[in-house]
Amino acid sequence: MSNAPKVLIMSSDTGGGHRSAALAIANGFQKFWQGDSSAVRVIKAVENSHHITQKLVKLYNWVLQNKQHWMKYLYWAMNKIRPETREFVHKRCIGYVRAQFDKWCPHIVVSVHPLTQHIVAKILKELHLTDQVPLVTVVTDPCYGFWKGWACDDVSLYLVANEDAKRQLIDYGISVEKIKVSGIPVDPKFREVEEVDAQLARRAYGLDPDKFTVFVNAGWIGGGNIPQIFRELVRGELDVQAIFLAGKNEKLRAEAEQIAKHAKFPVKVIGYSNEIEKLMQSANVMISKLGGLTTFEAMACGLPIIADATTEPMPQEAGTVQLIRDSGAGIMLKKSSDIVATVRNLASDSTRYAAMKAATNGLAMPNSTEYIIREINALLPPPAAEVAVAA
Repeated sequence: MSNAPKVLIMSSDTGGGHRSAALAIANGFQKFWQGDSSAVRVIKAVENSHHITQKLVKLYNWVLQNKQHWMKYLYWAMNKIRPETREFVHKRCIGYVRAQFDKWCPHIVVSVHPLTQHIVAKILKELHLTDQVPLVTVVTDPCYGFWKGWACDDVSLYLVANEDAKRQLIDYGISVEKIKVSGIPVDPKFREVEEVDAQLARRAYGLDPDKFTVFVNAGWIGGGNIPQIFRELVRGELDVQAIFLAGKNEKLRAEAEQIAKHAKFPVKVIGYSNEIEKLMQSANVMISKLGGLTTFEAMACGLPIIADATTEPMPQEAGTVQLIRDSGAGIMLKKSSDIVATVRNLASDSTRYAAMKAATNGLAMPNSTEYIIREINALLPPPAAEVAVAA
């Protein structure tokens, strides 16, 4: 117990991707680490640090939920102002983050959010711990074009999804020796299942086990353009069934239930869920915004995507759009009114659907979380490093 590694994971609930990445890494320790997994602590470092940063997180989520087309302006402002480097922000947030070090005394710090590693690096310098406590950043944006905030010279090791993300960090001035391609941290529970298991999942949601199933995913925050696409979908004469996930948006869940009453095919409405993998495994296709983590969770489940392209994608997600389009694992939906024809064509064209499903295998990155855990282990100083990763 005394040599169990103490891992502090710095995250934030800005959207659901960073939260999912943090949980994937934490669960990865439980699955791949031989030892006491309770030594992993995840904190929402951005919003818990100060009431100002808490308001910034709320603003980000409000824009994501209600004004998705504004996101490109918020992205531009963040890259211009660079709040993660500002003394104004550091002075107000350093007390909370330093207190976590005093309470926890971590052997290693893992950041999964672009606003956290800069202040951690500053604290490590002040405490003269830079050489003793490695700082690892797992970049949750998978493609070129992500926030400048991810780049921090004092990070010991960067773990990125692919060569495209590696190239972006290099262009931001990060030394190539500090970057390793690991794949994106997808929880091992996201995996492709046999058709019999998919049928059992559909039954669990009260649906026909044999009918083509559409998963309409409004995301963790619940909103964006997906509700409008859902309204168009339920007007269609379709031989399908659907699951609508409203996320944390209780108002949206209530609205979706009213809309579903007028659907011409069965619709199951769900609010927040801790079992997104089961929703994905029950579905034949997912309608969703192309968030980095959500996209690769779907790919791991062998689930093709009808991607929301009704507004210009967020800059940090534009590369993911290109990746999905080029691979053939997804369809870009340019107009909400096209959703009925898109679903009808996909459900009736088994050859095209099989090709899309096969394309997901080329994008899924198996064992990425295990690889990330092994890389973290390699940086742990003795005696923590004596706790072996499971073979």
